[in-house]
Amino acid sequence: MTIRAVVKGVGHYLPDRVVPNSEFEKTLDTTNEWIISRSGIERRHFAADGETTSQLATRAVHAALGSAGFDAADVDAIIVATSTPDHTFPSVATMVQNAIGNTKGYAFDVQAVCAGFVFALSNANALIVSGQAKSVLVIGAETFSRIMDWTDRSTCVLFGDGAGALLLVAEEGQGTNADRGVLSTDLNSDGRYKDILYVDGGVATQNTGVLRMEGREVFRHAVEKLAATAHTALDRAGLGADDVDWVVPHQANIRIIQSTAKKLGVGMDRVVVTVQDHGNTSAASIPLALAVGVERGQIKQGDLIVTEAIGGGLAWGSVVIRW
Repeated sequence: MTIRAVVKGVGHYLPDRVVPNSEFEKTLDTTNEWIISRSGIERRHFAADGETTSQLATRAVHAALGSAGFDAADVDAIIVATSTPDHTFPSVATMVQNAIGNTKGYAFDVQAVCAGFVFALSNANALIVSGQAKSVLVIGAETFSRIMDWTDRSTCVLFGDGAGALLLVAEEGQGTNADRGVLSTDLNSDGRYKDILYVDGGVATQNTGVLRMEGREVFRHAVEKLAATAHTALDRAGLGADDVDWVVPHQANIRIIQSTAKKLGVGMDRVVVTVQDHGNTSAASIPLALAVGVERGQIKQGDLIVTEAIGGGLAWGSVVIRW
């Protein structure tokens, strides 16, 4: 028998405030049409004053645990992927752990920007496969509205806030790609490209800073690297593009999503798209899209899912899951 990390629950949370593109027309030289044509984004959610990343994450966790009928006290580990923590330390994950009343487990954060959830999911899988945990909460949560330059129309219109969570539980499989659970992973990074997507603040500057991005360069790397990592993960699972039921990509930009799907050889009718409603929620975008895909009735038990993401670092990767 082979131990697999199987998805037992999924949930998400979006802040109440919805920000349509028209709101940016009041302060920037931009239009709703321009934003949609460049990104596919129509609206996004912004956290309220005082609403923190850990609070968003906690709400998503409650939804995931509820969908699984699983007691928070029984969770062995909690991993939060975020680039917008409440504080430099302690971790968001320990704040979530306290908020849900879990005292038996351990909790930590992962920081790989928009690829953070893929990295966190891969780590959760490793903990389960190695026997270090039998149940792991994997969360992506962000409040990117707190690190925007509101005078930069090329970036501030792209991002939103939100959180999504998965509950993974150890189950025995047959060791084939017909098993439910995580079937393969592929993680990558290349620090030579740090200057094309970064935040110009931090401990060294003693200020939070704001996001800076060279959009054309990020686009070029994204399409090439996302398709490649998805192919690699599928190969490792002994599967191909024709086996895929749903691609659930990082929701950064509709043109990146469309170009990557084309290179991967998957039609857009097999891609879960939420970017129009959420914008780019960084590490939260994949779990948000998974939760929405389940709500819509798109993703069903037994479906083969490919997730892929790229973020600052550069860091990128993919995970193949049998739902």
